[in-house]
Parts: sequence; structure tokens; C-alpha cells
Amino acid sequence: MTAADRVRALVDAVGEVDEGARAGAVARWDALAKPPGSLGRVEAVGARLAAMAGEEVPPVPASPGLIVCAADHGVHAQGVTPWPQAITTAMVEVIADGKASCSALARTVGASVVTLDVGCAVEPRPREGLTSARVAAGTADLSVGPAMTADEVVLAVLAGATAAGQMLNDGVDLLVLGDMGLSNTTASAALIAAFTGASAEEVTGAGAGADADTLALKQSIVRGAVGWLPSGAAPLEVLAAVGGLEHAALVGAILVGAGRRVPVLLDGVITDAAALCAAALAPACVGYMIAGHLSTEPGAEVALRHLELDALLDLDLRLGEGTGALLAVPIVQAAARALAETALISELTPG
Repeated sequence: MTAADRVRALVDAVGEVDEGARAGAVARWDALAKPPGSLGRVEAVGARLAAMAGEEVPPVPASPGLIVCAADHGVHAQGVTPWPQAITTAMVEVIADGKASCSALARTVGASVVTLDVGCAVEPRPREGLTSARVAAGTADLSVGPAMTADEVVLAVLAGATAAGQMLNDGVDLLVLGDMGLSNTTASAALIAAFTGASAEEVTGAGAGADADTLALKQSIVRGAVGWLPSGAAPLEVLAAVGGLEHAALVGAILVGAGRRVPVLLDGVITDAAALCAAALAPACVGYMIAGHLSTEPGAEVALRHLELDALLDLDLRLGEGTGALLAVPIVQAAARALAETALISELTPG
């Protein structure tokens, strides 16, 4: 089986969620010892989990796992961020060492962490907690040509799928997505514009501290890159043209999670952009996604609206790394637990 065939198999493995189980969960919420609808959107999360699991009362996710996909971007050379590219590798090492913000939040919610280097410009030093699946030393500059070759995209998708699949084999039952990579908000904006039809101005934000001139530059680059895409380009062609190696790895992780009916918790704008690509490849995989939070990056709102997903949290976050998704883990767990463990009205004993 070729690498392309393996990606196709990942896509083909994604089945539709169980709408009957969702309806059963909705009915159960209404039968619980509480006013109907009184848990608000938590009830929708519980019903969504039921549809994923194919069970009216879904299992409570007990073993969340964060996968942080890391890579660099050639468009960094255009000055789209004030930060040096070496920060990517430095932060990958910090995450792998358990000393990043996402590390602290992962410990708070009891999540395991896998740090996946799929294409940092400078290779991180080997250490426990770091998985190396390097496809290239970063992408090419999307402002002057395709960011990746077709082969690189496929290999990066498979790298993410392999790492996520191993996490599920090890017992992870809630897959949390994270990212790391300087200039990745530029590539994400381009992906979101390409998949939604939104303008560069609508989807491009300041990222890691861009000033007004830099923001205008980013918007111009996004506008130009998307403008070069051929009409009717296939999802992986779009990803190769304007995306990143970490986006591709995240696509692989999403496909594996959906294919195995495991909830996939999105983080910010980078994972949202990857989710659009995964949805274009396998529309049914959206049923297995939960939006953890709404990033302050404008493209996040555009992407989630296109995916028809409502974010659980809105805390003005823009860090990435999976931090917002990790903060949403207890809500997902609570939705399943409340659905399973709250008494039914019929079980109450009056007087």
C-alpha cells in the first residue's frame, strides 16, 4: 500500500455519527431530575458524545491526551512575525520537558502529552517526551510558491496519524489537539480563506504580536497565496500550497480519532484550520470534533462557523499549544458524567 493509499484508508475509515444515539441522549437529558435544558450547552456536548460513541449514555472520557504537532514555515522569511524562528525549536524542547503552559494545564486536567516534531527548521535535541517524525526542515515560502510537495503532505498526514493512533492504542479516549510553529497563523489564515471563501482581511490576525504594518503584510501574503490556487483544487492540494507540516499532521490525527470514534477536541486557529482540511477530505469527521475555545484570531470564528461548531470557552486566548482545548476537557468529561450519573425523574420518591 502506497502512502497515498494509506491516507485514503484513513479517510474511508471515518463513519457517520449515530444520530439515533444522539436523539436518545437528548431524550435522556429531558428525563433527568432537573428542568429540561437547564444545563444549557453542556447537554449538547453530552448528546454529541453519545452520537460519537453510538451509545445513548456515552462513556466518560477518563484519559485525555494532548498531541502537539510542531513545524516551521518558510513564509517566516517575509517578516510576518517579530519573533525569531529559533523560538519554535526552543518551545518544542520546553513542551517535551513538561515546562510549557500547555504542560501545566495538561497536568491540571490529567492529560498525557505527546510532542511531535514533524518539521522544525532546526531539529530539537532528542529527549524523553519528544517524538521525531520529521518530513522536512520546515515548509517552503508560501508567498512565492507551494509550501509543500504532494509527497510531503502525505507523509506529514501519516506522521500525525501514526502518533495519534499510538496514543489511542495506549488508552487515550479524548484526543486534544495542539500546535507549535512560528508564522503558523499566516498559513492558517490562508487555509481558512481557501476552504471558506472568506477574505484575507476576515481571517488574518496579529498572531504573536504583529503590529499594523506586519498585519497588512500578512493579509497581502494570504490574499496572494490564495489567489494562486487553481479552481477546484483538492483538499490536499490546498494544504500543500498554503498550509504547514503541522497542519497536515493534525489532519492525520483528526482522521484517526474520527475513524476510531474518539472525541477530538480542537484548540485555536491552527487546529481549526486543520479541521477544515480534514472536513473537506472526510465530511463525517466533523461529527467527532468539539471546539474547545474561541481564539482571538479572527480566522477561528470564520472556521468554526463554517464547521458549524460552537466553542465551549471564550477566554481571550491566543497561545496555541492546546491550552484552550485543555481548559475545556473538564466540561467534556462533566457532560458525559452528568448524563450518566444524574437520577431520572422517574426514580424520585416524592415526600
